[in-house]
Amino acid sequence: MNTHTRRNVIAASLAAVGSAALSACSGADSAAPHSGLTPHPESAPRPEAGSHTRTGLSDHGGRPFVPKGPEGYVNPSDPEVLAAERARGSGPLRRYTLTAAETSLDLGGPTVRSWAYGDSLPGREVRITAGDVLDLTLANHLPVTTTLHSHGVRMRCDMDGVPGLTQNSIQPGADFHYRFAVTHPGTYWMHSHSGLQLDRGLYAPLIVEDPSEPLSYDKEWVVVLDDWVDGVGGSTPDGVLAQLHHGSARMGMDMGEGAEGDGSGRDRSGGAHISGRGRPAGPDRVLRHSGSRLLHSVGGNVDYPFYLVNGRIAQAPSVFRARPGDRVRLRIINAGGDTAFRVALGGHTMTVTHTDGYPVEPMETDALLLGMAERYDVLITAQDGVFPLVALAEGKGAKALAVLRTGRGGAPGPGVHPQELDGRIVPATRLVPQDSVALSDRRPDREMRIKLTGGMRRFDWGFDHRPYSIEQRRPIREDERVRLALINTTDMWHPVHLHGHTFALSGIDACGARKDTAYVRPHRKLVIDFNADNPGLWMLHCHNQYHSESGMMTILGYQK
Repeated sequence: MNTHTRRNVIAASLAAVGSAALSACSGADSAAPHSGLTPHPESAPRPEAGSHTRTGLSDHGGRPFVPKGPEGYVNPSDPEVLAAERARGSGPLRRYTLTAAETSLDLGGPTVRSWAYGDSLPGREVRITAGDVLDLTLANHLPVTTTLHSHGVRMRCDMDGVPGLTQNSIQPGADFHYRFAVTHPGTYWMHSHSGLQLDRGLYAPLIVEDPSEPLSYDKEWVVVLDDWVDGVGGSTPDGVLAQLHHGSARMGMDMGEGAEGDGSGRDRSGGAHISGRGRPAGPDRVLRHSGSRLLHSVGGNVDYPFYLVNGRIAQAPSVFRARPGDRVRLRIINAGGDTAFRVALGGHTMTVTHTDGYPVEPMETDALLLGMAERYDVLITAQDGVFPLVALAEGKGAKALAVLRTGRGGAPGPGVHPQELDGRIVPATRLVPQDSVALSDRRPDREMRIKLTGGMRRFDWGFDHRPYSIEQRRPIREDERVRLALINTTDMWHPVHLHGHTFALSGIDACGARKDTAYVRPHRKLVIDFNADNPGLWMLHCHNQYHSESGMMTILGYQK
């Protein structure tokens, strides 16, 4: 077994990553054709962070962006935010350009027209090292506005990518320049934060390597899970949302920017979602008669036609090649819009090492359950043969598939069901954080209770029976320890994500694993603790795209 180095990980994952990421990590100035990801030489001119490079506008500096809302809160580019960014330090600059555009995507047989970063699904991964400064220009070639959110990364607030809250939306034909220090290693990802654009193809892995990596492994496999509807039979995510809302009093909502084309999901997708008679268009995608024992509820709201691993359907799976005995690190990301995945690798046990980028005490498991936006890192020792990596769409009766091949043998079929899927599942609440990232047992300075409310009948999801408002603030103060009780009063499960921070799952005796996304089962309570150490205005929302777009979002605001 070889000790992990940055070089052998990049070489091992070259087939999945592509030459663009390799060039970027080595400082080259070229990228794979049409990858949508362009690394830049370090000597190239550097636009000001937050600038719209084609319009000349700036969201901070001389013309800081200030969202609507009450006074007395720290705004996205205020001095407190800039001071916190300076405290993170300034390491080597890693520069990329990411292009969001309409394209054709081959899902392994079916070809769809959709939106993506370049012409690959997932988008080409961005790989940097903890301590680097990520310098990323997003070029918007879409017909609508967009933004980019680096999910799970603790960054400066004006780089968080929430339209109307931390920046203006990026107009079609314009660029926006994101730059921020990345201090903690881990498995993260990037995605649009505008409307339902994530449930198209606007996402990509973001891998932050540890310069002092303690794990030893031979190869690395980045595994991105997704549920897919866009471009299939005339469906769009916005059309699906219209179907879910049809018949209720709520066919849209104020997301903070009233201009046409703001990417908020209200008939601004570039494709119609309402028929000429005012009824939702496209095939019926509303999920009915589903159920999950693990989630204690229905699996979700959307009946997707395809479920994918690394952009491929189960009938044409991607193949990862290794040698028998290789130690392989899997970085698993759930990029789905409405689906929890139960994941297992046939013939193997997995050792969980990280969740949402943060290390835990190693624990063996047969399978994992990932809500939307959650990530898990696991280690496996590759056996000899051909093995299915199966992602079961929990409660939906469908599977996604990839293949681990270390020797001869026939490929598994799309319906394969390894016994590990029905074996041990280690929930995040049982994981123990490593001492290096564990929160102290400090008593909370502030306690908040937030109810998750709403239901399928009206599709009126929200917090405390209130839909999202860009002008709403829930106050916290810098340096507080905040305890947040999430009380799910609904009949559905919800994966809840906090921007700009990681939280600890609260246990009986001590703070638990560090995460940024965790699901709450119906009629249950989840208690999380976090340190208020990153000033600004930060979203708290359900990562079910159809729930958040229907109102299940709120804002935690640092008071001056």
